[in-house]
Amino acid sequence: MLDRWLSVEEIADYLGVSKDSIYAWIAKKNMPAHRVGRFWKFQRADVDAWVKSGGSDENQIAIAD
Repeated sequence: MLDRWLSVEEIADYLGVSKDSIYAWIAKKNMPAHRVGRFWKFQRADVDAWVKSGGSDENQIAIAD
């Protein structure tokens, strides 16, 4: 079965952080997220890879493409 898309609430719960942290990471740290209408959606594997690569590290500064 394919991994389903997760909501902000679900990904925040999965990572053990607040929804505000998720929104900040999307805006400032290039967290892998996709806009579906007015909602943000996430693939667990993309978020896992982002976390493992240090994307959520407070000492890292995101560089816009």
